[in-house]
Amino acid sequence: MAGRVPSLLVLLLVFPSSCLAFRSPLSVFKRFKEATRPFSSECLGTTRPIIPIDSSDFALDIRMPGVIPKQSDTYFCMSMRLPVDEEAFVIDFKPRASMDTVHHMLLFGCNMPSSTGSYWFCDEGTCTDKANILYAWARNAPPTRLPKGVGFRVGGETGSKYFVLQVHYGDISAFRDNHKDCSGVSLHLTRLPQPLIAGMYLMMSVDTVIPAGEKVVNSDISCHYKNYPMHVFAYRVHTHHLGKVVSGYRVRNGQWTLIGRQSPQLPQAFYPVEHPVDVSFGDLLAARCVFTGEGRTEATHIGGTSSDEMCNLYIMYYMEAKHAVSFMTCTQNVAPDTFRTIPPEANIPIPVKSDMVMMHEHHKETEYKDKIPLLQQPKREEEEVLDQGDFYSLLSKLLGEREDVVHVHKYNPTEKAESESDLVAEIANVVQKKDLGRSDAREGAEHERGNAILVRDRIHKFHRLVSTLRPPESRVSSLQQPLPGEGTWEPEHTGDFHMEEALDWPGVYLLPGQVSGVALDPKNNLVIFHRGDHVWNGNSFDSKFVYQQIGLGPIEEDTILVIDPNNAAVLQSSGKNLFYLPHGLSIDKDGNYWVTDVALHQVFKLDPNNKEGPILILGRSMQPGSDQNHFCQPTDVAVDPGTGAIYVSDGYCNSRIVQFSPSGEFITQWGEESSGSSPLPGQFTVPHSLALVPHLSQLCVADRENGRIQCFKTDTKEFVREIKHSSFGRNVFAISYIPGLLFAVNGKPHFGDQEPVQGFVMNFSNGEIIDIFKPVRKHFDMPHDIVASEDGTVYIGDAHTNTVWKFTLTEKVEHRSVKKAGIEVQEIKGKGSGGLNLGNFFASRKGYSRKGFDRLSTEGSDQEKEEDDGSESEEEYSAPLPAPAPSSS
Repeated sequence: MAGRVPSLLVLLLVFPSSCLAFRSPLSVFKRFKEATRPFSSECLGTTRPIIPIDSSDFALDIRMPGVIPKQSDTYFCMSMRLPVDEEAFVIDFKPRASMDTVHHMLLFGCNMPSSTGSYWFCDEGTCTDKANILYAWARNAPPTRLPKGVGFRVGGETGSKYFVLQVHYGDISAFRDNHKDCSGVSLHLTRLPQPLIAGMYLMMSVDTVIPAGEKVVNSDISCHYKNYPMHVFAYRVHTHHLGKVVSGYRVRNGQWTLIGRQSPQLPQAFYPVEHPVDVSFGDLLAARCVFTGEGRTEATHIGGTSSDEMCNLYIMYYMEAKHAVSFMTCTQNVAPDTFRTIPPEANIPIPVKSDMVMMHEHHKETEYKDKIPLLQQPKREEEEVLDQGDFYSLLSKLLGEREDVVHVHKYNPTEKAESESDLVAEIANVVQKKDLGRSDAREGAEHERGNAILVRDRIHKFHRLVSTLRPPESRVSSLQQPLPGEGTWEPEHTGDFHMEEALDWPGVYLLPGQVSGVALDPKNNLVIFHRGDHVWNGNSFDSKFVYQQIGLGPIEEDTILVIDPNNAAVLQSSGKNLFYLPHGLSIDKDGNYWVTDVALHQVFKLDPNNKEGPILILGRSMQPGSDQNHFCQPTDVAVDPGTGAIYVSDGYCNSRIVQFSPSGEFITQWGEESSGSSPLPGQFTVPHSLALVPHLSQLCVADRENGRIQCFKTDTKEFVREIKHSSFGRNVFAISYIPGLLFAVNGKPHFGDQEPVQGFVMNFSNGEIIDIFKPVRKHFDMPHDIVASEDGTVYIGDAHTNTVWKFTLTEKVEHRSVKKAGIEVQEIKGKGSGGLNLGNFFASRKGYSRKGFDRLSTEGSDQEKEEDDGSESEEEYSAPLPAPAPSSS
C-alpha cells in the first residue's frame, strides 16, 4: 500500500532491413535526389542539403532556392523531407540569414506541406496537417540553443516527416540588384536517442477585444497543467503593434515563478529563461499580454491582418523521452481570480530602442491607416451570411468550398468540440499566415485590401465561435457517463492520460497466495506481500477479533517476493514462518519493509538484507486492543521520508490513525468510528490504506467502507479535504500517490449497485478523475492494494484472484462514441496533438452528415459498455462490526 532538432543533419550510415548492417550515404542521396530542390548558382555553399557528420549524425541545410521577393513584407515558404524514415532528433540550429535581407524566419515540423513546389507564398499555408514550430530567428535576436541531451523528435512513427521554412522579407530594398536569396537554417540531427525531448506549449488568446482609445488592456490566459513534468528553457512572445509586454508564469501553491517577460516589439525569437522552471501536474500556467488601444478609432480583435492583434506565448520545454508530448496548447483563462496577485512587473512595459523595433507581418502603422476607410465601409453581402451563425459558411470562407469541408448546422453553434487542440492548432496555422485576405500576392492592391478586411472579420467571428466551443480546460476532452438513476454527469477520462494493462508482462501468472500488499523498493523493483496457503474468511476471527486459526501455525513459505518489473522474475524472497494473515506493505526511503498482520494485530519493520528477524515491532502479538500499545487488525503503514514519523491505519476494528516516532514511541492518534449514513470528517469505517503527500505535509486515508478518501495535515492532524465520487461505489480499498496524481481502486459493487470494480487516476490538486482503467487478462475481484511509480507504471494486487497486474501509460488514440446529455458525439483523444485542417476534422468524423451535427446512426459504433461477469467471491469479513474488545495489557 505504498505509493514512479535540426543545424546540419544527414546520416552517414543508415539502417537497412537488417538492424546490424549499415548502408552508405550514397543510397540516401539517391533516394532523396528528387526531394532536394536545386539551388541557384548564386547560392554558394548550399549545393549539398544533406551533409554527413559521422556514423550517427548528419546535417540538413534548409535554404530558400534562390528567390527574389518583389514587394516588402513577402512571406515565402519551402519544404524539405526528412531523408530517413527512422526516428531522429534535432539537437542544434544555425541560422543562415542576414538581417539586411531577412526580417525573421520560422521553422515548422509537419507530415505534409501545403505545397509541393520548390517554394510558395505562405498565404497558401504552411502545412495541411499540424504545424509544430521548432525554431524562430529574428534580426538582432540571440540564437536558440538546446540544452545538452535535449532534441526535437522527428521521423519514425510519430515525428514530423517534413520541415517547412517560412522566411519573411520585410524591407526589400536590398534586392534592387535582383540578386537571389538562399537564406535558411542548418540543422544538426542525430539518430542516437536523446534522453530528453523538446516540445512547444502555446498559450494563445482567441477572444481578446481592445477597445478604441483604451490606455491599458490586459489579456490573460491560464490553464492547469495536466501532464508529466516539463522543464522550460526558452520562450517567445508575439503580438502585433499594440502589444507592450507579454509575461508568462508558473503558479504553484499561490507562488508566481517567472518563465519569461519580454516586449513583443523586440525581435521575436526564442529567448532563454533566466532560471530553469519546472512545471508539474496540477500547476497553473498563466500569461498576460498588455495592450493599448490608443490611436485606434475602433475596437481591435484577435486576427491575422495588420489591423488585428495577437497574444501568444510560446514556451519551449523538454520532458523525459518516455513521457514526451511534442505540442500542447492553452487558449482559455480558467483561473481569472488568480491574476489579482500577478506580480506588478507584468504590467510594466519594457523600454525598446527604435533600432530594435520589430516589424509585424504587415503590421506597419501606415498600412493600418490605409485600411481605415475600408474598415468603415458597409458590409458586403458575403459578410452578412456570417452574422447568421452559419458555421459552415465561416469554414467555407476560411478554408474554401471543398468536398472535405462539412456543413455544420447553424442552429447548434455551442455543441462541444471534442478535439480542441486540433481546432486551436488550425487557428494558429491560419492566423500566422501573413495576410489571409490575399489569395495571390500578385493581385491588385484594391482587391487585396478588400479581401483582407473580409477575412479579418471571418477570423473574428471564427474566434468568437470557437470560444463557445472549447471545453473548460486546455487540451481536455472529457469522457463522461451517466450515473445510474441520475441525470448528472461525472468526468471519467480527461486529457491524454490513459492507463492500459501491460499485456506482455508475465507477472499476472505468478499466482502467489492472496495478494494483500504491493510496493516498490528504491530500485523500482515490485515487492509483493501475500498469504501463502492461509485465507481470511468468516472463520478467521471471533466476535472480539481474536484469531481463531492459530493452530495452523505461521505461513511456512516466503510471504515477501521481490519481482523484476520487466520480466516478473523473482529476485529475492523472505518472510517465512513470521506471519499468519499478512495485510499492508510499504517501503521507506531507506528500503526497509513495513508490514502489518491482522491476525497478530502487529506492525513490523524489516530490513530486507537482514535475515535475523524484525528490527522493530509495534503492538502485542495476538492481542487486539485500542490503547497506545495495541492495535486491532491494523491495515497499513506510511513513513514520512523527511521526519521518519510512522503512521499506522488501525484498522478493521479500530477507526483511527496512530502516529509513532521513528523509534516506535507513541505520539498521538486521531479519528473515530463513523456515525450514521453521512460520516463527518475524521470519522472512519475501516481506514484501509495510507498515502503520504510529503511536499504538502499531508496524509491521505482510504476510508474503505465509507467509499471516500480523506486527507489530513501531518503536523496538526487537521482535516484538509474529502475526495469522493459516485463511480467509487461504496468502497475505496487502496490509494497511492506520485507527484500530482492520486491512484485508487474500489471494491466490488454491493447487490443492486452498478458501479464496477476498477482503477482510478485523479488529479490530486482538485480530486478530478482523469482516467479509469481495468485489466484485459482476468478481471478485478478484490483489488486490495495499488502502487504507482513516478514513471506512471501502476501495479495492483488482488486478494481473491491471487493476481498482480501491471498497467502503463499508453499513447494509443481512442476513437469512441460518447453519450452526452442524450446526444451522441464522436470523441478523438490521444497524445501528439496538433493542428488539423478544420474541414478534414469534421468530415473525417464518422457519422456526421454534411447537413449538420445530427448523428446518422449510433449502430455499429464502438461505444464502450461495462461488462458484468456476475462473478462472486468471498471478501474479507466486512459485515457490521461489533464493539471492539476492551483494552488489554
